[in-house]
Amino acid sequence: MATSVDDALPRHHEATRSEKLVITASSLGTVFEWYDFYLYGLLTTIIAAQFLTGLNPTTSFIMALLVFAAGFIVRPFGALVFGRIGDMVGRRYTFIITLLVMGLSTFLVGCLPTYKTAGVAAPILLVVLRMFQGLALGGEYGGAATYVAEHAPEGKRGFYTSWIQITATAGLAMALLIVITVRSPVTGVGEEAFKAWGWRVPYLLSGLFLAVGLWLRLKLHESPVFKKMKAEGTASKAPLTEAFGQWKNLRIVLIAFFGAIAGQAVIWYTGQLYALFFLEKMLKVDGLTANMLAITALLLGTPFFLFFGWLSDKIGRKPIILTGCALATLTLFPVFHTLTNAANPALARALASAPVTVTADPAECSSQFDPVGQNTFDTTSCDIVKNALAKAGVNYENVKAAPGTLATVTIGGKQFTAPDPRQVSGDARKKAIAAFTAQVAGAPAVPAKGSDPARPAVTGELAKVGYPAKADPAAMNKPLVVALLFYLVLLVTMVYGPIAAMLVELFPSRIRYTSMSLPYHIGNGWLGGLLPAIGFAMVAANGNIYHGFWYPVVVAAATLVFGLLFLPETFRRNVDG
Repeated sequence: MATSVDDALPRHHEATRSEKLVITASSLGTVFEWYDFYLYGLLTTIIAAQFLTGLNPTTSFIMALLVFAAGFIVRPFGALVFGRIGDMVGRRYTFIITLLVMGLSTFLVGCLPTYKTAGVAAPILLVVLRMFQGLALGGEYGGAATYVAEHAPEGKRGFYTSWIQITATAGLAMALLIVITVRSPVTGVGEEAFKAWGWRVPYLLSGLFLAVGLWLRLKLHESPVFKKMKAEGTASKAPLTEAFGQWKNLRIVLIAFFGAIAGQAVIWYTGQLYALFFLEKMLKVDGLTANMLAITALLLGTPFFLFFGWLSDKIGRKPIILTGCALATLTLFPVFHTLTNAANPALARALASAPVTVTADPAECSSQFDPVGQNTFDTTSCDIVKNALAKAGVNYENVKAAPGTLATVTIGGKQFTAPDPRQVSGDARKKAIAAFTAQVAGAPAVPAKGSDPARPAVTGELAKVGYPAKADPAAMNKPLVVALLFYLVLLVTMVYGPIAAMLVELFPSRIRYTSMSLPYHIGNGWLGGLLPAIGFAMVAANGNIYHGFWYPVVVAAATLVFGLLFLPETFRRNVDG
């Protein structure tokens, strides 16, 4: 993306060769880091199968998302470590180190043994490498944004830093393109081979991208603002203490977090990752089709990072960011309801014509999430019902029943009562649960171990009333799906395009790297990075496939209110001080 800077720069300001190199090296290196980081997000389902075998499907997927989130959890710590180095030693030196750590960690993921060959050591090693990735990314963003902003001419800081903002989406798009290419039958790999071993190829390619990124960054010189501070002896000797131990600076950190970053983070991860997971997991769109639709929307939406960065130089950062928060608050629920109709119309019809209701004693119902993989969800009638529905990926509503009442599930107008686990145990319980699951979701009438391989599967009530096993590509309204995904990307560009410039402008140069990095990575690492796992855990506990969207809606609404009251406008500020 960064190679087209020559054409995008305004004609009345002819960028110098040095400025072009700054944007290209900073942006392209950051694209590679985001590519590395988001590969895991795209391959969550495959990673779960390779590294988290032995867990029930719902737990396996949420645990895979939590492993994904491990990289986000440590990002604020990376911000503290590398932010301090960046403010004391220099911007250039720091983000060369972060690129090296990220590239090596990603390459090694492609070399890891799976659970089948290494047992529990495999997921442990995966988590360790994800944490190294997170530490590196925690230091990368603040360095790249600060470095570019401190090179940018007055009045064009939003546009220049929008090239850094575009890198997250560009890295995701790059990862999508490579994953699509490798898993496509045209390449000779195909879906089955990709799931078995081809998933390693995108990780191993990061070694090449690391070499290119390092070559570019080694050509860079230190930021002029930092060199001036070093020459004048005004660089901070204790940036952490100065940034977070003094109220005048800590106050700005808190305003930046609650008034801009929190909303930006949840909108970004809803629009660019949760939407993709929702297509695959909830709407049952096959992975390749979902990736193709997502990459199309990303390519259409990516130029708007630059547009909103440029526009923020004209009208300010605050109105654009807060308008994005307002639109997200008002439209996320209707957009995802419409997405269901467009991507899987059979599912939408079934949801409308044959709603599923679980009537149970709430005290007997667990969240369907078991991090240690030991819960078989067969000790209460409520768990038996919800486990069957969770495996089928079905949306349902909850109705409270009197204590001690056996749980029932109503599909359309037909009711099924769960077996009473207090009355049966051992093999008899397994057979009773299997028979109930067959009635509801479709399955062999007896447990798999004792079943006849040639025996046809039982068609469950869900299939009879129209719930599809997977989305039908021929029935899908692909233009509408792309339009909806594009709208979500557009929201992302509104909140994300101007935010780097705003964060740079909010903080003094002597503690800028540290001050902007920590709140940014707490927001994007914790509020945003945990969003897919929290969202799907909310769905697993509640049963409603849209329930997880309350999280981003509430956070975006809170940011809108706080930002309107406290967030200052910054676009005319000087960044040299």
